Amino acid sequence: MPSAVHPLSLIPLGLLLGEAALGLLSVNPIQDLILRTGKAGLVLLLLTLACTPLKRLTGWKWLLALRKPLGLYSFLYVSLHLVAFAVIDFGLDLALISQAIAEKRYVLAGMASFSLLLPLALTSTKAAQRRLGRWWRPLHRLIYPAALLAALHYLWLAKVPREPLIFLAILGGLLALRLPWWRIR
Repeated sequence: MPSAVHPLSLIPLGLLLGEAALGLLSVNPIQDLILRTGKAGLVLLLLTLACTPLKRLTGWKWLLALRKPLGLYSFLYVSLHLVAFAVIDFGLDLALISQAIAEKRYVLAGMASFSLLLPLALTSTKAAQRRLGRWWRPLHRLIYPAALLAALHYLWLAKVPREPLIFLAILGGLLALRLPWWRIR
Protein backbone atom coordinates (compact mmCIF):
# COMPACT_ATOMS: atom_id res chain seq x y z
CA MET A 1 0.00 0.00 0.00
CA PRO A 2 2.76 2.57 0.71
CA SER A 3 3.89 2.48 -2.95
CA ALA A 4 0.33 3.25 -4.09
CA VAL A 5 0.39 6.57 -2.25
CA HIS A 6 2.42 8.20 -5.04
CA PRO A 7 0.14 7.54 -8.03
CA LEU A 8 -3.00 8.01 -5.91
CA SER A 9 -1.77 11.36 -4.59
CA LEU A 10 -1.16 12.59 -8.13
CA ILE A 11 -4.68 11.78 -9.36
CA PRO A 12 -6.13 15.23 -8.54
CA LEU A 13 -3.29 16.93 -10.41
CA GLY A 14 -3.61 14.55 -13.35
CA LEU A 15 -7.36 15.14 -13.57
CA LEU A 16 -6.87 18.90 -13.40
CA LEU A 17 -4.21 18.89 -16.12
CA GLY A 18 -6.24 16.51 -18.28
CA GLU A 19 -9.37 18.65 -18.00
CA ALA A 20 -7.31 21.76 -18.77
CA ALA A 21 -5.79 20.12 -21.87
CA LEU A 22 -9.23 19.04 -23.09
CA GLY A 23 -10.80 22.43 -22.39
CA LEU A 24 -13.14 20.97 -19.78
CA LEU A 25 -12.49 23.48 -17.00
CA SER A 26 -15.10 26.08 -16.15
CA VAL A 27 -15.23 29.58 -17.63
CA ASN A 28 -12.88 30.57 -14.79
CA PRO A 29 -9.94 28.14 -15.06
CA ILE A 30 -7.80 30.13 -12.60
CA GLN A 31 -10.47 29.71 -9.94
CA ASP A 32 -10.67 25.99 -10.80
CA LEU A 33 -6.90 25.70 -10.34
CA ILE A 34 -6.96 27.57 -7.02
CA LEU A 35 -9.93 25.70 -5.56
CA ARG A 36 -8.95 22.21 -6.69
CA THR A 37 -5.31 22.43 -5.60
CA GLY A 38 -6.42 23.85 -2.25
CA LYS A 39 -8.96 21.11 -1.67
CA ALA A 40 -6.48 18.39 -2.67
CA GLY A 41 -3.93 19.88 -0.27
CA LEU A 42 -6.45 19.88 2.58
CA VAL A 43 -7.64 16.33 1.89
CA LEU A 44 -4.05 15.05 1.85
CA LEU A 45 -3.27 16.98 5.02
CA LEU A 46 -6.21 15.31 6.77
CA LEU A 47 -5.10 11.91 5.44
CA THR A 48 -1.64 12.62 6.86
CA LEU A 49 -3.20 13.32 10.25
CA ALA A 50 -5.35 10.19 10.00
CA CYS A 51 -2.39 7.79 9.73
CA THR A 52 -1.44 7.68 13.42
CA PRO A 53 -4.98 7.27 14.84
CA LEU A 54 -5.75 4.60 12.21
CA LYS A 55 -2.55 2.77 13.12
CA ARG A 56 -3.56 2.85 16.79
CA LEU A 57 -7.03 1.54 15.99
CA THR A 58 -5.97 -1.17 13.52
CA GLY A 59 -2.42 -2.02 14.55
CA TRP A 60 -1.30 -1.63 10.91
CA LYS A 61 2.21 -0.22 11.25
CA TRP A 62 2.53 0.40 7.50
CA LEU A 63 0.15 3.34 7.90
CA LEU A 64 2.91 5.30 9.63
CA ALA A 65 5.04 5.08 6.48
CA LEU A 66 2.33 7.03 4.63
CA ARG A 67 2.64 10.16 6.78
CA LYS A 68 5.72 11.60 5.08
CA PRO A 69 4.66 11.12 1.43
CA LEU A 70 1.10 12.25 2.16
CA GLY A 71 2.42 15.31 3.97
CA LEU A 72 4.77 16.18 1.13
CA TYR A 73 2.06 15.71 -1.50
CA SER A 74 -0.20 17.90 0.62
CA PHE A 75 2.55 20.53 0.60
CA LEU A 76 2.90 20.16 -3.18
CA TYR A 77 -0.79 20.95 -3.67
CA VAL A 78 -0.73 23.77 -1.12
CA SER A 79 2.29 25.24 -2.92
CA LEU A 80 0.49 24.99 -6.28
CA HIS A 81 -2.52 26.63 -4.60
CA LEU A 82 -0.35 29.51 -3.39
CA VAL A 83 1.36 29.90 -6.78
CA ALA A 84 -2.01 29.93 -8.55
CA PHE A 85 -3.24 32.61 -6.13
CA ALA A 86 -0.14 34.81 -5.92
CA VAL A 87 1.39 34.43 -9.38
CA ILE A 88 -1.42 33.53 -11.77
CA ASP A 89 -4.36 35.34 -10.15
CA PHE A 90 -2.55 38.31 -8.57
CA GLY A 91 0.36 38.56 -11.02
CA LEU A 92 2.78 38.53 -8.08
CA ASP A 93 1.68 42.10 -7.29
CA LEU A 94 2.92 42.32 -3.70
CA ALA A 95 0.76 45.36 -2.96
CA LEU A 96 -2.40 43.51 -4.02
CA ILE A 97 -1.36 40.36 -2.16
CA SER A 98 -0.60 42.37 1.00
CA GLN A 99 -3.97 44.10 0.70
CA ALA A 100 -5.73 40.73 0.36
CA ILE A 101 -3.90 39.42 3.44
CA ALA A 102 -4.86 42.52 5.43
CA GLU A 103 -8.50 42.62 4.31
CA LYS A 104 -9.52 38.98 3.96
CA ARG A 105 -9.18 36.70 6.94
CA TYR A 106 -9.30 33.60 4.77
CA VAL A 107 -6.19 34.78 2.91
CA LEU A 108 -4.43 35.49 6.21
CA ALA A 109 -5.36 32.01 7.51
CA GLY A 110 -4.13 30.39 4.29
CA MET A 111 -0.83 32.27 4.37
CA ALA A 112 -0.35 31.42 8.05
CA SER A 113 -1.05 27.74 7.34
CA PHE A 114 1.47 27.73 4.48
CA SER A 115 4.03 29.45 6.72
CA LEU A 116 3.66 26.63 9.25
CA LEU A 117 3.80 23.88 6.63
CA LEU A 118 6.92 25.23 4.90
CA PRO A 119 9.40 24.32 7.68
CA LEU A 120 7.77 20.89 7.95
CA ALA A 121 8.40 20.18 4.28
CA LEU A 122 11.94 21.57 4.48
CA THR A 123 12.78 19.38 7.49
CA SER A 124 11.13 16.17 6.31
CA THR A 125 14.40 14.41 5.52
CA LYS A 126 16.31 12.02 7.77
CA ALA A 127 19.28 14.43 7.68
CA ALA A 128 17.11 17.30 8.94
CA GLN A 129 15.70 15.03 11.62
CA ARG A 130 19.24 14.22 12.80
CA ARG A 131 20.32 17.88 12.68
CA LEU A 132 17.30 19.07 14.65
CA GLY A 133 17.53 16.23 17.16
CA ARG A 134 15.00 16.63 19.95
CA TRP A 135 13.56 19.77 18.31
CA TRP A 136 12.32 17.88 15.22
CA ARG A 137 9.20 16.43 16.87
CA PRO A 138 8.03 19.73 18.46
CA LEU A 139 8.58 21.46 15.11
CA HIS A 140 6.48 18.87 13.31
CA ARG A 141 3.65 19.37 15.77
CA LEU A 142 3.01 22.57 13.82
CA ILE A 143 0.95 20.35 11.54
CA TYR A 144 -1.96 20.68 13.99
CA PRO A 145 -2.34 24.48 13.92
CA ALA A 146 -1.50 24.42 10.19
CA ALA A 147 -4.37 22.00 9.55
CA LEU A 148 -6.76 24.08 11.67
CA LEU A 149 -5.78 27.26 9.82
CA ALA A 150 -6.19 25.47 6.46
CA ALA A 151 -9.67 24.28 7.42
CA LEU A 152 -10.61 27.77 8.64
CA HIS A 153 -9.21 29.22 5.40
CA TYR A 154 -11.63 27.00 3.48
CA LEU A 155 -14.55 27.75 5.80
CA TRP A 156 -14.08 31.52 5.64
CA LEU A 157 -13.89 31.65 1.84
CA ALA A 158 -16.82 29.32 1.18
CA LYS A 159 -20.16 30.79 0.23
CA VAL A 160 -21.88 27.62 1.42
CA PRO A 161 -20.04 26.26 4.48
CA ARG A 162 -21.35 22.68 4.36
CA GLU A 163 -18.23 21.03 2.92
CA PRO A 164 -15.73 23.09 4.96
CA LEU A 165 -17.67 22.22 8.12
CA ILE A 166 -17.33 18.53 7.22
CA PHE A 167 -13.57 19.03 6.88
CA LEU A 168 -13.50 20.81 10.26
CA ALA A 169 -15.50 17.98 11.86
CA ILE A 170 -13.09 15.38 10.45
CA LEU A 171 -10.15 17.43 11.72
CA GLY A 172 -11.80 17.73 15.14
CA GLY A 173 -12.31 13.97 15.26
CA LEU A 174 -8.71 13.29 14.25
CA LEU A 175 -7.42 15.68 16.91
CA ALA A 176 -9.74 14.18 19.55
CA LEU A 177 -8.33 10.73 18.79
CA ARG A 178 -4.92 12.07 19.79
CA LEU A 179 -6.06 13.08 23.27
CA PRO A 180 -4.46 10.88 25.95
CA TRP A 181 -7.78 9.75 27.45
CA TRP A 182 -9.01 8.57 24.04
CA ARG A 183 -5.95 6.63 22.91
CA ILE A 184 -6.29 2.90 22.44
CA ARG A 185 -2.94 1.22 22.97
